[in-house]
Amino acid sequence: MEQFSTRVALITGGASGIGLGIARACARQGMNLVLADVEANALEAAAQELGSSQTQVVTKQTDVTDPAAVEALADLAYRTFGAVNVLCNNAGVIENNKPAWEYSLDDWDWVLGVNVMGVVHGIKSFVPRMLTQGEPAHIVNTASVGGLIAGIATPIYVVSKHAVVALSECVYNSLARVPEDVNISVLCPGWVNTAIVDSDRNRDGAPEMSESDQRSRSKFRAGVESGMDPNEVGEIVLDGIRQPRFYILTHPQLMSHVEERFAAMKGFEKPASTILPLD
Repeated sequence: MEQFSTRVALITGGASGIGLGIARACARQGMNLVLADVEANALEAAAQELGSSQTQVVTKQTDVTDPAAVEALADLAYRTFGAVNVLCNNAGVIENNKPAWEYSLDDWDWVLGVNVMGVVHGIKSFVPRMLTQGEPAHIVNTASVGGLIAGIATPIYVVSKHAVVALSECVYNSLARVPEDVNISVLCPGWVNTAIVDSDRNRDGAPEMSESDQRSRSKFRAGVESGMDPNEVGEIVLDGIRQPRFYILTHPQLMSHVEERFAAMKGFEKPASTILPLD
């Protein structure tokens, strides 16, 4: 897809962070927007910022873990605009860094519910409509460089992002076998300066943090705050759609860690460690 003006982009987690960065990039191209997020106040602020004579903005408070809510979001988008040309399954959360066995089942349900099932719900609700809308469409699933490597850092998050990469690859191979102009990419960012470190602000009954959790979160916050501007990520995403590229990387210099991982596989060696020293 090379031409964006007057087309429609729908972005989950679109009121802050990477999602808002993508929304800004789309608005600069004259696209209309459907923004979904769990934070109503942030959605209102984003709509006020981005709405213009060139960009119509529709918002819907949406919990992507709820398939009925995502289906209602699709209903709204198609009722309003008749098509969705760019779908960004972007909503995501993270939990504190600890060994995998120390996470509660509620932790797993929360992170996988947003990061994995939120993408699944987006694929299920939108792809069938995209295949019949008669206009080109492109899906971008937000994973992470953590979906391409593994180690000791934030295992619950890394597991979820590996799942998003694998799901995106499966959908790519399925779409390659249909005649309709529907493409997909997986976004694998490194450090980006967002509020993801405080994801549990939107978690009901979030557990209290231990001193170890607080130390880990402080280190993670420092890394995030040193990261790329989300607006830059938005431009990288649109460039990836134009190409089109399946793997959209914000920090290609990190590919050396991916290469180390596959070299370890080839040599039957132990897994590569981590590029996120959060201990």
